[in-house]
Amino acid sequence: MLFAIILAAAAMTGIVALRYVLTSGGFALATARVRPGLYDGLNPQIITEIKWSLLSAAIYGVPAGVVAWGWQERGWTLIYTDLSAYPIWYLPLSLLLYLFAHDTWFYWTHRWMHRPKWFRIAHAVHHASRPPTAWAAMSFHPIEAVTGAIVIPLLVFLIPIHVGILGLVLAIMTIMGVTNHMGWEMFPRWIVHSRLGNWLITASHHQRHHDEYRCNYGLYFRLWDRLCNTDKGLGQPASRP
Repeated sequence: MLFAIILAAAAMTGIVALRYVLTSGGFALATARVRPGLYDGLNPQIITEIKWSLLSAAIYGVPAGVVAWGWQERGWTLIYTDLSAYPIWYLPLSLLLYLFAHDTWFYWTHRWMHRPKWFRIAHAVHHASRPPTAWAAMSFHPIEAVTGAIVIPLLVFLIPIHVGILGLVLAIMTIMGVTNHMGWEMFPRWIVHSRLGNWLITASHHQRHHDEYRCNYGLYFRLWDRLCNTDKGLGQPASRP
């Protein structure tokens, strides 16, 4: 049993690392085409971002692998595969529940990471990326990586979710994590400045956090930032036409 758990953790670590390389690499290539020269002179920084990110991949992969093994072999979680197990309307609801719960956890742990002690110990690693690049999405100190790695594995024990919706949650988490750091706004201005866009976090919103530090702490939504008066609106990069 122990060997099977170790194997599952190792396999999941490889999957998380590969997902990071493909996603960040893909958006880095897109950046080279859409914003040529944006990452010029940043190769040493990018190498550091990749090193921290691959370490974070292991930290994310271990609990994910253990949970995946427990789901398959022991039925520990509330992950389900039968679409008839819950009403169809529960599929989008579960997606929103996971994103909201993750966003809430991220907002408050992120604010905690900006306390002087914990910023110096851990979060400074992430903010050492000046400016952040597509490779910086998982560039975390191990302490910060642990706070991010446990949330989804915990939620699968608390909120039922179809395996396909869980995959969608992970895809949204990965894509938004990368695109919010890549240094340019991939969404057109009409989306960023729409009613919906005013509640979503994109690169224009998160870039201001990296510029000013004490604002815009959210991951997916601007709700907590607005409720707690930490939303300072959009910064650079500006939206595309």
